Amino acid sequence: MQLRANNRLLKLFSTGTRFASSANTVQKRVCIVGAGPAGFYAAQYILKHLDNSQIDIVEKLPVPFGLVRFGVAPDHPEVKNVINTFTKTAENPRVRFLGNLTLGKDFSIEDLRSRYHAVLLTYGADKDRKLNIPNETLTNVLSAREFVAWYNGLPGFENLNPDLSGRTLTLLGQGNVAVDIARIILSGADELKKTDITEYALEVLSRSNIKKVLLVGRRGPLQAAFTIKELREMLKLPRCATVWRPEDFLNVEEYLPNLQRPRKRITELMLKSLSEQKNSDGICGSFLPIFHRSPVKIIGGSRVQAVEYVVNKLVESKAVPTNENETIETDLVCRSIGYMSTNADKSLNFDDRNGHVCNAAGRVLKKSLTGSDQTIDDIEDKYEKGLYVSGWLATGPTGVILTTMNGSFGVANSICKDFHNNVIRASESKPGLDLNGRRVVTWAGWQAIDKEECRRGTQQGKPREKIVSLDEMLRIADGK
Repeated sequence: MQLRANNRLLKLFSTGTRFASSANTVQKRVCIVGAGPAGFYAAQYILKHLDNSQIDIVEKLPVPFGLVRFGVAPDHPEVKNVINTFTKTAENPRVRFLGNLTLGKDFSIEDLRSRYHAVLLTYGADKDRKLNIPNETLTNVLSAREFVAWYNGLPGFENLNPDLSGRTLTLLGQGNVAVDIARIILSGADELKKTDITEYALEVLSRSNIKKVLLVGRRGPLQAAFTIKELREMLKLPRCATVWRPEDFLNVEEYLPNLQRPRKRITELMLKSLSEQKNSDGICGSFLPIFHRSPVKIIGGSRVQAVEYVVNKLVESKAVPTNENETIETDLVCRSIGYMSTNADKSLNFDDRNGHVCNAAGRVLKKSLTGSDQTIDDIEDKYEKGLYVSGWLATGPTGVILTTMNGSFGVANSICKDFHNNVIRASESKPGLDLNGRRVVTWAGWQAIDKEECRRGTQQGKPREKIVSLDEMLRIADGK
């Protein structure tokens, strides 16, 4: 089904309107801030549909690919194949990759808007949502973002060194990221040593004592946020038992006939697994999804000892707390309740509460305007002309890479239309970013880093060993 959806989107991409230019017109300069999926998909669309355009992809790290490199689980290499498509885009002669440049430090949005006809912000979400409950800052309370960044080699997280000496890990949240962490922990180092997981993470995982992983959600099985693919992987995990609470599934079966197909399939899979549930004696690990629970307090002195939950009931699919509580012991807590973007430039109309740029269909609203009642009729009055946003920075952390592709194609199409309709007037040349005095990593620099990572990986029987030191990346990019 995902492949069919992907093919439909690619067909839409290939048959979109082409906005041609005469040979004598000014080159249209576009800057994309962020070299993750949202940025590359937008660049791909603009290259195909906007003639005479030149694109600079600016990235704060010396390396590209964002969430694909640092977010996708190491045991999901097939998801990372999209890097091949992104590489073709980056190697187009109309595209420049400019790494090691940071918005808010090396340049401002005002700088970019004066040097490009259009600016698209796609720098993602790099901040955690908090539970705001007592003792959330205790030792052994981490975020999913930190944990994933640690095992995926995001610079700055190599020293996280999570304490896996206890027996139980509690994941608060039931999305795919939480399930990824559960699978990585319960798979063990031997199953991961041929992936691109970092060596330091492998070493810590090889000493892990975690045998039980709880996956706690505030609503019920019918609202579970993980996908059927992720669940199937957990159910097939060698020497690991998935243990359900039968009381969580009371009356669930009667809803099956009215469920939409994707939700029906995953619910049927959960019910099937529940019906086949056996004694877990002799099993090395256990995975325990727990529903209808919201954390209200983390219990412990210097470190976590347990989590106290309020028991919820569902009212029109919403979790409503009851007067009943439950306390479950644990040695490590990892909250996985979503990411937020940060405001990299004070001139942006930014929603601090929800952590995204205020926009309508990717066009950034002027700072004096807020609310969902803004339309796209009066672009001149309501929108920052030539300034756009896409990806999680626009929508919040929702969907998968396919969702990001669809959204980025849509915003890129708006950019192309705005050039064609003279909303963006490319009547004079724009110089692009001033690179004088800046230590920029070009695509050739990234290729040098990539080659070295692959060389190191080959020595260890892995596809690559990621370099996590920024200084080392820069030396390699410089040919030193």
